[in-house]
Amino acid sequence: MIGCKTLIYLIAVLVALTHFVTARAEADPSKDETIPDKVETPNYQNKPIIPLTEYLSLGLKTETFVASHTSYEFGNPFPPHQAPLSRLEFPMDSFWAGGKFRANFPRFSVGAEGLTNVSMDTPGHMCDSDWDDPQRPYRKTIYSESKCRFMPSYIVRTDMDLKISDWVGQPSWLDLRPLVGFRWENFHFITHDGLQVYPGSGEPPTPLPGDGIDFKQTYWQYFTGARASLDLGKPSVLNSLTMLFQLDWAYVDGENWDHHLLRGQRFTMEETSGDAWHGAAELSAGLTKEVSLSFAADFLMLSTTGSHRLLIPGIIDYQFSNGVRVWSEQVSFSLTLAYAF
Repeated sequence: MIGCKTLIYLIAVLVALTHFVTARAEADPSKDETIPDKVETPNYQNKPIIPLTEYLSLGLKTETFVASHTSYEFGNPFPPHQAPLSRLEFPMDSFWAGGKFRANFPRFSVGAEGLTNVSMDTPGHMCDSDWDDPQRPYRKTIYSESKCRFMPSYIVRTDMDLKISDWVGQPSWLDLRPLVGFRWENFHFITHDGLQVYPGSGEPPTPLPGDGIDFKQTYWQYFTGARASLDLGKPSVLNSLTMLFQLDWAYVDGENWDHHLLRGQRFTMEETSGDAWHGAAELSAGLTKEVSLSFAADFLMLSTTGSHRLLIPGIIDYQFSNGVRVWSEQVSFSLTLAYAF
């Protein structure tokens, strides 16, 4: 988990590096300039020693998730080994807010952002399905829907890209850069006030009053990919207009923790690994030289497999891997207002 002290230290290091690189760049004399007949003493009182305008930007960001979910399922470790045996799907449609920064240097740039959820109850329902009839293993026997409350959750993203346009001869309007980075997603849900039915059995529905499931999930994503920036010119009403695209692949480690509150001290846990694909498109408009407004659309698809552990303290502690799968599909739209120093 990334702490505030670590983030503050990182920002301090980046600012210090910015000062160093800029000072070195200003100290490098031009090779082709003619030595003037008269050398004037520079007025350091009127000239800023370290200009930061082109190197650092801070922004406020809002992000909305739509048609998004995070889910997990597991199979039966015993005959007839049906998979899935149980599946839980948590809705993610919600509103998030936070901040971001980016430091741009002549050869590379680094950036980071942090978001937390602002909305609590999600508009969708958590869906819980079971296939627990060994005689008819592929027939759904239990199904429930519950309201879902988003507890404090967090998303952190960091990345670094490298300028290669002058190495490979890219046109001036295109800046294609390889990049590496890290995404950390930490979600916390509590389901409540559900209703459980028994398809095809004729049994009456069972209400599930109060809190039902306390579910926590974390994804660690280590990604690599490419980012492209297209200069769309300078419209008369704007200082600049830029289109950005990003595509990356990530190695993913996942971890789930599920406490079935209505069943007392019953816990299930998953440890998984897999991969993720992420794509993004962003339109950035320079309102002034310092202020920009960006609109972005993101799609992230994660898929992992691993082990499932059932724990009832003092009674059972059993682990298996049959049919264990954890996955998520996330579609989001965001707005960022940034100021360049």
